[in-house]
Amino acid sequence: MISTNKVSLAFSQRFLFQDVSVKFIPGNCYGLIGANGAGKSTFLKVLSGELKPDRGEVIIPPGMRVAVLKQNHFEFEDLEVIKTVLKGNKILYDAIIEKDEIYAKTDFSDEDGFRAAELEGIFADMGGWDAESQAGVMLEALGVRTEWHQHKMRDLEAGQKVRVLLAQALFGNPDILLLDEPTNNLDIDSIIWLEEFLCEFKNTVVVVSHDRHFLDKVTTHIADLDFNQISVYTGNYTFWYEASQLALKQKQDQNKKTEDKIKELRSFVERFSANASKSSQATSRKKLLDKLSIDEIKPSSRRYPHIVFQQEREAGKQLLEVKNLRGELGTRTFFKNLSFVIEKGERVAFVGKDSQAASLLFSILAGEQTAAAGEYSWGVTTKRGYFPKDHESYFKKNLNLIEWLRQYAEKPSDAEEEYLRGFLGKMLFSGQEVFKDTGVLSGGEKVRCLLSRLMMQQANVLLLDEPTNHLDLESITALNQGLKNFKGTLLLLSQDRETIESIATRIIELTPGGIIDKPMGYAEYLERSDVAALRHEMYLP
Repeated sequence: MISTNKVSLAFSQRFLFQDVSVKFIPGNCYGLIGANGAGKSTFLKVLSGELKPDRGEVIIPPGMRVAVLKQNHFEFEDLEVIKTVLKGNKILYDAIIEKDEIYAKTDFSDEDGFRAAELEGIFADMGGWDAESQAGVMLEALGVRTEWHQHKMRDLEAGQKVRVLLAQALFGNPDILLLDEPTNNLDIDSIIWLEEFLCEFKNTVVVVSHDRHFLDKVTTHIADLDFNQISVYTGNYTFWYEASQLALKQKQDQNKKTEDKIKELRSFVERFSANASKSSQATSRKKLLDKLSIDEIKPSSRRYPHIVFQQEREAGKQLLEVKNLRGELGTRTFFKNLSFVIEKGERVAFVGKDSQAASLLFSILAGEQTAAAGEYSWGVTTKRGYFPKDHESYFKKNLNLIEWLRQYAEKPSDAEEEYLRGFLGKMLFSGQEVFKDTGVLSGGEKVRCLLSRLMMQQANVLLLDEPTNHLDLESITALNQGLKNFKGTLLLLSQDRETIESIATRIIELTPGGIIDKPMGYAEYLERSDVAALRHEMYLP
């Protein structure tokens, strides 16, 4: 168990959390949620001891081992991959290192012998004989192949380092597991493995994630960080969301009834207080009026954007044809001989273990990069809207948000400030916020700007490459609903499984052995045994 006693922390005279007392019990997995900037990651750092609170304390029973998903991806550059994982259990790792150093001595003393025996006991008690094999199995499950296990961490790509650090956190059955966005950079197979691991995990887990499907799958409780406090609720994210919306509506309805009653009583008092025959009734109603009060619904720190994608005109049936397309970056080939046809109204999710392949494909189809071979053709009635995963080039000029969005106006009336404010306002940029410089925008704010631009374009085909990156759960939920309501054609690449499952009607997976193209939803695609066998075959070396 891990708990806090009246923990408070403030930055720049603003409290992130204040007098928080909460317990996280063994056997439960807590999803820590809250708006962007609410302090979720900071609270995990306080729990782990990385940050000290301004006041209050974190209580961890003696002997309990806390494991944390490291955010510094360069911390272990000179260490082998397998040893980096073993380092997750510090006591075992230190015993292995010290034991090896003693046995390497040429002048082995009696004292060394006693110490070595002591270390052998620690080694055996902590499962040392199976440690490397268990670490290897974890790495394989998370997509780090055996041939990389003896390489130095510096040899790995950024995405692979994240997987190694996740294996490090999970290794050795820690008593308390603290995970900040553990599904980042994982493919669907690795995410499914992690979900199953956490569902079987018997100790305490506190996890921050923007992946709603993941939260629904693994969490037993939701720890909601709002109003500088943490409230714990039983159930997964969807249960919490639906229950909280229902409770808010009930409270609003009750307040409306109270307001109506107050108006009725006040009107009676005003009308009859001077009437002798009615004065006693007026007095009694006045006493009742004094007792009535409207419970203030404290406004949540959460804000939901309003995302609506409309078409300027409908597209014709012939939408997109791709023939023998080849995609290369530098010396690496991501796909070749790629052919498929997209028709009007289809909602296609592109998936695969290497998301760079689909990102390159989208960039080519959007006209931002050139194919190495092959061709593609868009129907003449199509109007495309493209959301790029790598969008820093869109923000090179230091403009305010009105000026930034005005660049993409297609006609003079679209360039008027009031018109532009409408789209920015839908994405929560209101009042003076529209004059904020793009140079100081956060990652989530840049994504919201791009979604404003996408709504203004009124395209009939949307190509979306990881549109949920950097967004909070509220914005992801709003985007999901906006895409559900979109009447045009959708080509989507996303790590948010809930978005894919709720929207896609066709799945195209880009694999090293070619494409798998199935007209079905994502849940069925993952569950079908014939598809699983085909996927396995396509990924064989």
